[in-house]
This record gives sequence, C-alpha cells and structure tokens, in this order.
Amino acid sequence: MKKKRGIIDSCCESMINIKRLSDQYCVRRLNKKDVSLIETLQKGHPLYYEFCPPFPSVQGILNDLKALPANKKISDKFYLGFFQKEKLIAIMDLIVKYPNKDTVFIGFFMVDKEHCGQGIGSKIIEDCLKEFKQQEFTFVSLFYMKGNRQSKAFWEKCQFLNTGIETDNGQGTVVVLERKL
Repeated sequence: MKKKRGIIDSCCESMINIKRLSDQYCVRRLNKKDVSLIETLQKGHPLYYEFCPPFPSVQGILNDLKALPANKKISDKFYLGFFQKEKLIAIMDLIVKYPNKDTVFIGFFMVDKEHCGQGIGSKIIEDCLKEFKQQEFTFVSLFYMKGNRQSKAFWEKCQFLNTGIETDNGQGTVVVLERKL
C-alpha cells in the first residue's frame, strides 16, 4: 500500500483514511449488516423526511449504500458511521472527487436524535473538513432541500455558503452549498 498526497492508495487512488476523520469517534464504513442501526437513527428525524422523502426503509437504505452519481465508482463512495463504543452517533455519505477532482461531496449527514443540539454534528463536520484539507481537497459541497430551515441553519453554522445554484431533483428544489477549505 503506498501513500500518495495524504490519500491512502491500495487498489484505487480515491481511498481516504477514514480513521482520521474523527479524533473522538470510531469511524467505519457501514454496510448491509448495519441497516437496522441506520434505520433506527434515521427514523429519529421525521422532519427531515418531510422535506426529503421517502421515510427510511430497509430497501431505501440498501439502495443508498450503493447509490452513485454518473461516472463515479463505488471506491469513491464512503457511507460512514461514527461510533461511540457500539452506539451509532452519526452517519455521513460522501463521494470523493465529485463533481470534480478537488471536491468532496457530502450527500447525507445525520446525527442520532439523542445527541442533537450538543455540538456533536458541528464537531464531526469540522474534524472531517480538516482531514479533507490535509488530503489536499479544496472544496466540500452539498445540498439541502429548500424550505428545510433546520438543515439550512446547521450548514450555515458550519460555514457553508450558498452557491446561488438551485435545481429541481424530482422531490423538490435543492439548494447547493459549498465551503472552501
């Protein structure tokens, strides 16, 4: 295994060292064995799913575990769990080098309901952004569903800025945000 620009390179150059994404939580890839943990965490946030249906289901989660934008490989996708001992604290779905080689795209981030409002989500995001910068990424982008004031407030608190891009994704209008690292 060789190391290239801070990116771990075993069989593909987009592998990131997920262990370095948090100094407080154990971070690992989630898989189909984790579906019940993921579903439990997601069901604690019914407001999110009012803006971004459908409501969590086993099949929906299985689909999300492998969902990719066009022209991306599964090796570019990281569906991650942040654990405190055996407790799933947060979920993050990210894609490296998307939409360009300098950007990490966060497709989904959610903190366990019991741990919301304690600054845990913001801390996880800041730790991840520091590591992405160390790995020589320049931007992190994401979107939220227009009208979801809770999501908007969280991402603005994390210093993501509105790009001015809004588009219909078939479920509603998404607002694209970005943060320069």
